[in-house]
Amino acid sequence: MTAHATLARFREYMVGPARFMNLLSCFELGLIDELREHPGTSAVELGVAVGARPDAVEQLLNLPVKEGFVAYDEASGTYRLDALADVADVDLDRVLAFMGKIKATTLRQLYYLTESVRSGSVVGLKELYGFDGDLYGAMAVYEDLRAPWSKLMDSVTDRIDPWFFGNVDIPAGSQVLDLAGHTGLGAIHTHRFKGSPGMRVATFDLPDKREECLRNFREHGVDGISSFIGGDVFEAVPPGFDVVLIKHFLNMFDRDDVLKILNNVHASLAPGGQVHILGPIYTENIQDSWSVDYYPSFFLGCATGQGGPQKMSTFRAWLEEAGFTVTREIAQDPAELPPDALPLQGILSATKNG
Repeated sequence: MTAHATLARFREYMVGPARFMNLLSCFELGLIDELREHPGTSAVELGVAVGARPDAVEQLLNLPVKEGFVAYDEASGTYRLDALADVADVDLDRVLAFMGKIKATTLRQLYYLTESVRSGSVVGLKELYGFDGDLYGAMAVYEDLRAPWSKLMDSVTDRIDPWFFGNVDIPAGSQVLDLAGHTGLGAIHTHRFKGSPGMRVATFDLPDKREECLRNFREHGVDGISSFIGGDVFEAVPPGFDVVLIKHFLNMFDRDDVLKILNNVHASLAPGGQVHILGPIYTENIQDSWSVDYYPSFFLGCATGQGGPQKMSTFRAWLEEAGFTVTREIAQDPAELPPDALPLQGILSATKNG
């Protein structure tokens, strides 16, 4: 790449946040909805409808017009949807949920990315909220962080769990532990997709999750076959289980902490016990990855101050170092994902060596 081409690439980075908020604001103001309902509308009419100055409406719509999302008719001075008219509501809702999550949990906090990397903590949460901790703790306190995150994560779980359970083996009657299972949705889905006579599933997480988890079990009719165990995965993992599920958790930590978790899981399982890991991954050729565009800065600057996805080969090496034999690994086919997808999910299944 020439110096000229390199500098041209820098322009993409300089305008990134501005482009993001310009587009999202068009949705938040209701401009896109108004054009969907009333095509051929002027900036003055749009301004009245959404409560904004027509001059500001014109400025914001310049970018969607440039991108071909919206069309502008010079003769009549009116706007209509262009490419956006062909996007299904279910697809648009998915994209907007991710953009809402990025705005709430990423955009502001990343101002402090450099300081977060230096300190190994999420500095933005402390500066913006006075909160000393990670994003997952902050969401328990601040609704403006929790609501957009939960909206996105619920939809992601609904899409990913059928794929996950369709690609893992949980023998009939197994005793299953959902590690860091939060408030029980993973256990509920384990029964839904892999239920069998005699199966029991326990959610293992910090004690403050107990009441909400047990309430979810009751509401979904699995309280008699599900339980909650309070504890800290870095201290010990409860024994007596045939299968351990680790979903969307290992990517929150750096290598040393991941190995602590895996070593504790290994110590808790009997020989032949299984572990199934689900999480976002990078492609082996990093130049093919979309995940690397977002997740390093998100985890380091917004989520935990450490961690991030890894290549499958890296997770495999860590499992083997902890005494497991990897029996299967599978990644989502990028060609089968929505074209707007950022995360690429991977599954690693392994067995404890004798």
